Amino acid sequence: MSWAAKKGIKLLFIQPGKPTQNAYIERFNRTARHEWLDLHLFESIEQAQELATQWMWSYNHESPHTALGGITPQMKLEAA
Repeated sequence: MSWAAKKGIKLLFIQPGKPTQNAYIERFNRTARHEWLDLHLFESIEQAQELATQWMWSYNHESPHTALGGITPQMKLEAA
């Protein structure tokens, strides 16, 4: 919080019990939980980081997203 204040960034928090105020991150968290976290038992932080990196690459480069019209985030970025 002090870093944000020094940079002039105002932090806005969602109200407790109101996850719909931050629906995009809630959806991402659900996807990450179901497609990555629930599938592995991690033996180290390094292993968790490696698997997270692999999953994020796949999520952004190989998985079409209905919210983007059935294309990947990478395709959306390239089209911008």
